[in-house]
Amino acid sequence: MRVPSTPDTGNAVNNPVIPGFHPDPSICRAGEDYYIACSSFEYFPGVPIFHSRDLVHWTQIGNALDRPSQLRLPPDAASSGGIYAPTLRHHDGRFWLIVTNVSGDGNLLFTATDPAGPWSDPVPLPGVHGIDPDLAWDDDGNCWCTCAGVGQVRIDPHTGETLGPPRRLWSGTPGAKAPEAPHLYRIGEYWYLLIAEGGTERCHGVSIARGRTPTGPFEPCPANPILTHRGTDHPIQNTGHADLVQAPDGTWWMVLLGVRPHGGTPGWHVLGRETFLVPVDWVDGWPVAGELSSVMSAPPWPLHPPVLVPGRDDFDMSGLAPYWISLRHRPPEACTTKERPGWLTLHARGGSLDETDVTFVGRRQQHLSCRVRALVDAAEGRGGLAVRLDEQHHYDIEASSGEVHVRARIGPLNTVVASRPTPPVPVVLRIEVAAVQTVNDARTGPDTVSIGIEEPDGTFVELTSLDGRYLSTEVAGGFTGRVIGMFASAGPVHFDWFEYEPLDG
Repeated sequence: MRVPSTPDTGNAVNNPVIPGFHPDPSICRAGEDYYIACSSFEYFPGVPIFHSRDLVHWTQIGNALDRPSQLRLPPDAASSGGIYAPTLRHHDGRFWLIVTNVSGDGNLLFTATDPAGPWSDPVPLPGVHGIDPDLAWDDDGNCWCTCAGVGQVRIDPHTGETLGPPRRLWSGTPGAKAPEAPHLYRIGEYWYLLIAEGGTERCHGVSIARGRTPTGPFEPCPANPILTHRGTDHPIQNTGHADLVQAPDGTWWMVLLGVRPHGGTPGWHVLGRETFLVPVDWVDGWPVAGELSSVMSAPPWPLHPPVLVPGRDDFDMSGLAPYWISLRHRPPEACTTKERPGWLTLHARGGSLDETDVTFVGRRQQHLSCRVRALVDAAEGRGGLAVRLDEQHHYDIEASSGEVHVRARIGPLNTVVASRPTPPVPVVLRIEVAAVQTVNDARTGPDTVSIGIEEPDGTFVELTSLDGRYLSTEVAGGFTGRVIGMFASAGPVHFDWFEYEPLDG
């Protein structure tokens, strides 16, 4: 299944170019192909990899960390822990990926000849400290690793050995918090150091400095921050964590993260931090970011919309598509399409979505309004559909033999809000998310989440409608976004199909 990321409308295209929980984008180009890697936090497989030929239409081609030997997340790893902020680069005929596993292994480096995979097992970097590591090579072949802070050390990328002492480079605007997400580039006669600062909330921004060598000293751009929406009423907020790329025609572009808050005050974003695109010009040796907007002019080259695949998965393949993610790991004995051909079978481990080791398979919510349906056979166990932000913030509908329950977990509150008997046969569970269209007052939430079942004739029987603000980052905290999917809380539960349908274009 592939949901269109950015439909083009004439000479304009929509932002974000990769919607939903796809934060911390890092981009590189190899020939006429572009690739993006994003953070994945507590989810397995980790670090989704996207491909594009036009910077606008992106298709997920895999996950860089798709084996337990690459991604070790303890069963009790905290939500919003795990894998932080990758940097993806193409150098010397290979693809290089550096990430931080904050839940155990620290900074790790991976390589591949094909970004779709397979990627190597990790090279540990015990001498590299700090999150958001970056890779850059100078003309002498030295590899420089720069991390949040902003500090730098030279490394051997093949062995992980540090070569020389770490040094401080530049800490951004005086007084600005969280100088992070550094990316170092050689462009013309200068080395440019691009960073995020202000924190990844409403004060997020992009700043840049330049120097004659990769080790500095660096002078800040007099127009810093070169991109921010802080203090504005712009519909895209939290803008930062950027990366630059040059197109074959010589034009420059920036990918960055942002959020789309909705509702009243303070505004709630529910899809997580998303990947946006903005054009870049160069003036007097400094990059000048163009307008970041929800609709932007199409790039000056032919667009390459991919073939759209229906949003329904019938689980007829031997494995799962790359957009399916699970919590911390995915033991094959707990999740299989081989036990009952044409069905996905989940075997329960944890007893509910409140537990870190629950068996869960989901996909990122990518649209402000959407409909999700699944045919569930829970005759031998309990399970169903859930909208998840973390262990303490989720809505779910759980089926068992002859009954369904809708449960809401909001922080310390955990309650069954609706229930209904059903025939002891497979049942279609349904969740509809509807973005608010009118803000009545400051308390208006961002959306409603309606949960229920379908009658055999397709009629939706709504059991409850819940305020979506409680499944938002502004309420729950953290760095992720909503994931909607299937779970098992007891015994085996079988899913014949899962359908995700956008309702907002």
